[in-house]
Amino acid sequence: MEYLEFFRQRATLRSFSSTRHISDEQLNQLLAAASHAPTTGNMQLYSVVVTRSAEGKKRLAPCHFNQASVEGCDALLTFCADFRRFEAWCEARGARPGYDNFHSFVTALIDTTIFAQQFVTLAELNGIGSCYLGTATYSAESIAEILELPKRIVPVITLAAGYPADEFPKPSDRLPIEGIIHHERYSDYTRDDIDRIYAAKESLPENAGFVAENQTPSLAHIFTDIRYPRSLNEEISRTFGDFIKKQGY
Repeated sequence: MEYLEFFRQRATLRSFSSTRHISDEQLNQLLAAASHAPTTGNMQLYSVVVTRSAEGKKRLAPCHFNQASVEGCDALLTFCADFRRFEAWCEARGARPGYDNFHSFVTALIDTTIFAQQFVTLAELNGIGSCYLGTATYSAESIAEILELPKRIVPVITLAAGYPADEFPKPSDRLPIEGIIHHERYSDYTRDDIDRIYAAKESLPENAGFVAENQTPSLAHIFTDIRYPRSLNEEISRTFGDFIKKQGY
């Protein structure tokens, strides 16, 4: 229980030091430790491409909408759902793999996500911050071309990592735990439940500022109309879905 307060105070880091660097040895140690995270059948269905050169980060930046953290971070990590290595092992031993399907991709996706988050936790415990870039699935095919990813490998998570330029930022708001936990069965939400659960989030000055600045009826409209509109969701669903099939799933 000693780490509860540490995790309550954790936050995403977007501004990285340009003078303090993660050594290759330290990065490898953190990734090796993270690889002990849970994995389906102990298959470890993931790989990570580490980009540290300025040139490499510059090439990847447009794939992530040129977010400043891409070129500003110390290490850019692309975590990939990867059945290629496991299939190669099976075939080398005369076994016949059957992993060219959607379920296998989801299995690798889950493994990769757990691995990435284990790395984030270990890095933070060692004073290293990171930022999940949600654009990895938006630009999966372009990322794959730059990183030369063969079939059965799909980039699913990109992390910008490094030591903080200044102090770690304050943690983001979170819903009250009563809005997340269900006991014995799922209890659907009433309108009163929704009003109560989201009241604190909606009342935050920065969120009220977003609403005023964008002239939307509510904070919910920021998400549905501006950040993640239907048109974007449907476009990414199409392009990412097509790319997953192209990669052999």
